[in-house]
Amino acid sequence: MDNYTTVFFKGISRGFDVPSVAASFDIFGSHFTIKWYGVIIAFGFLLAVLWGGRCAYKWKMSIDKMLDVLIYGTFSGIVGARLYYCLFEWDYYGKHLTDIFKIWEGGLAIYGGLIGGLIGAYFTCKADKLNFLNLLDLTAMSFLIGQGIGRWGNFTNQEAFGTNTNLPWGMWSQKVADYISDNQALFAQKGLTVKAGTALEKAYVHPTFLYEFLWCVLSFIIIFIIYKKFRRFSGQLFLTYCALYGTGRAVIEGFRTDSLYIGGTNLRVSQLISIIIAFTSLVLLIVLTARYKKDPKPIEGVDFFREDESAKEKKEKKEEKKIKAKKESLFGDYVAAKADQNNAGEVSGTAEEAVETETAEYAEEAKEAEDAEEAKEAENTEGSDETAEDPDSSDADKINL
Repeated sequence: MDNYTTVFFKGISRGFDVPSVAASFDIFGSHFTIKWYGVIIAFGFLLAVLWGGRCAYKWKMSIDKMLDVLIYGTFSGIVGARLYYCLFEWDYYGKHLTDIFKIWEGGLAIYGGLIGGLIGAYFTCKADKLNFLNLLDLTAMSFLIGQGIGRWGNFTNQEAFGTNTNLPWGMWSQKVADYISDNQALFAQKGLTVKAGTALEKAYVHPTFLYEFLWCVLSFIIIFIIYKKFRRFSGQLFLTYCALYGTGRAVIEGFRTDSLYIGGTNLRVSQLISIIIAFTSLVLLIVLTARYKKDPKPIEGVDFFREDESAKEKKEKKEEKKIKAKKESLFGDYVAAKADQNNAGEVSGTAEEAVETETAEYAEEAKEAEDAEEAKEAENTEGSDETAEDPDSSDADKINL
């Protein structure tokens, strides 16, 4: 039973045995241990990927491009999460550089993971010509799924808890008490007063992992409703995620006892960053929503890249130049044909009228040809959509979750 911790809650008379190890085995003389923390994190990651895949399918995003973002974003996210944590614990890792690579021992910061993942995703989007803002919208709910489920990994490890509380859901375990006892000097340095308690006189603490899980669930529901009913512009869902998660994290971080601090100050890193992110995101949401109401525009498709818009503008300008050149050529021809006549003013007027008429006919013919081509493309697209939406389609069966 060494791998179990008995967890008590103030409002419940009995304790719960919580395992920290999911499996333990030997292979070729080497011993391997799989912890529930890793299993739960992996499960949350898998659900987040499946949700993102479903959204990508609905938004007609290339699955190959999405996999590129997933691979590079995940790798850069893990690197970012580890570097972020080590940076703010440099007093230790500066003297033990090889321990930086021991991620299996813990020490991954969510904000570092988000920053690293976003950097990797941005450059992948640039390379694959994906709309980065729409991709962020697509990942907003996936982040909440992964983060919310991942917090239960903290519960199995009995970590990420808060200060003392007398609330009915207050939590206590011997593992929590041992941590508090071992870190009394650090708490005193940071101005925190936390009691460890004993089996007979338990000093319950805030289960901050549970608070963050519930906040992630609530945020997911809000963003899902916006996604279904009120999405108006690219980046809206991600900004909402940042505003909601940042607000919740700023509050919850204030209860925690294991926060990373800025240098020798009492400023919590995650709390400060959360406040900045939440405030900035809220301001951007207000500004962009007001801009949308003033000048509504359709949301760009996920596979749409701004370079395509530039190409379209160049094509339109090229057509305008052609019409202008045609008009000048026709006008010159008419003037030359009538040059031997003495009534220059009358000739000029007649030539201008004729040129306008013929140019208009030329432009109308070009427009009809363009409309016909667009109609043909639309017809092909509708055929593709019907195939994609066919429930009997093998592709639909593969993505349908």
